[in-house]
Amino acid sequence: MRAPYTQLYLHLVWATWDRLPLITVDIEPRLYAAIAEKCRELKCVPLAIGGTSNHVHLLVRLHATTTIATLVKEVKGSSSHLVTHELAVGEFFKWQGSYRAFTLRRENILQVQAYIKGQKEHHAIGEIWHDWEQSISPSN
Repeated sequence: MRAPYTQLYLHLVWATWDRLPLITVDIEPRLYAAIAEKCRELKCVPLAIGGTSNHVHLLVRLHATTTIATLVKEVKGSSSHLVTHELAVGEFFKWQGSYRAFTLRRENILQVQAYIKGQKEHHAIGEIWHDWEQSISPSN
């Protein structure tokens, strides 16, 4: 019997607690590496990770057996644990409880990857995709 074949691309966005600037340059590389590793553990393929000091974007190819809720729960939980127990012990760190998930077509991957990888620049010059960025406001 053949294995199922899927092409399920997902763009996830979530923020730090109250959009506080908790993702420092000191912890960002290891935080993003941990997010990528958790994706791989869940049989998902991380395609881009980026963000600013107060939120993260993740583009991932979702595995057929992994639910969106499980992926987000595991990624946020393990990354928060890493920060509070290894990277910034004794400092406040917490993700917001909510997140946003957007599906996309394969032909849009390169454009979304570029947007995610250029998060700091996009925010610095005010060229953001409002539908995604507004969706992670503190009121959500």
